[in-house]
Amino acid sequence: MNQYGLSLWVVIIWVLGSIASQWLSLDISGVQLESILNGPSWQHWFGHDDLGRPVLERLLAGSYTSCIVALTVIGFSVIIGTIIGTMSAYLGGMFDLVIVRLIDIFLAFPGILLAIALAGIMGPGIDNVIIALSVVGWVGFARLARAQTLSVKQREHVQAAQALGSRQRKIIFQHLIPLISAPLLVEATFGIASVVIAEAGLSFLGLGVQAPDASWGSMIRDGTRYMLVAPHLVLAPGLALMTVVLAVNLAGDRLRDRLDVRAQSIKGEA
Repeated sequence: MNQYGLSLWVVIIWVLGSIASQWLSLDISGVQLESILNGPSWQHWFGHDDLGRPVLERLLAGSYTSCIVALTVIGFSVIIGTIIGTMSAYLGGMFDLVIVRLIDIFLAFPGILLAIALAGIMGPGIDNVIIALSVVGWVGFARLARAQTLSVKQREHVQAAQALGSRQRKIIFQHLIPLISAPLLVEATFGIASVVIAEAGLSFLGLGVQAPDASWGSMIRDGTRYMLVAPHLVLAPGLALMTVVLAVNLAGDRLRDRLDVRAQSIKGEA
């Protein structure tokens, strides 16, 4: 099995683990005084935390948090960014100028800092994390959609649809967006990895998921106090976070190679 196949399996396990955490009766908040800071064992592979809670069960619950936040944020960002970027490039004029300036304003600030500011204003919680990350996430998709639309809006079938009197909405949704969907899909794949890291960062700062709910970021934050006596509290969620992000990025690389028509044609000619 090559690295791409392995990365795909990691992503599948991540998604299935997040689904299983909702179907299984996991006790992620039950305090067990006799198990406080117990290390990994055959009965409990990842040990227990500072309250005696099983780390494995909290990892599964944290996988649901990261998965639902990533998919929701990317879903909103792709839809909003694609529509705005495509309309901006197709309509042009003052509307395009305003959108470009708005994108430049958002890009002038580091996305994670803007998300931290928004989450700090709205308060902690998974809903506010989704809103904050979506507000800063649509910009990249809007810029990519605009650039791609500028390169395809002069194609023959688009001009033919204009000549036949098709409505602008029909041209945008039936002729332009399908043409630019491949690079947007690749960007969405890499965006999932970025959102997973951003959610963990916000939870690490106390702006994300709140106790007793689990998040990989909050687990790392809580485990830093016991690094010398119980390093598994940081290593387990840290390795889970690193593995998922690396797997998603590798899957994105593979998807980009598969969707790159020019690379495929060059490889076929060789």
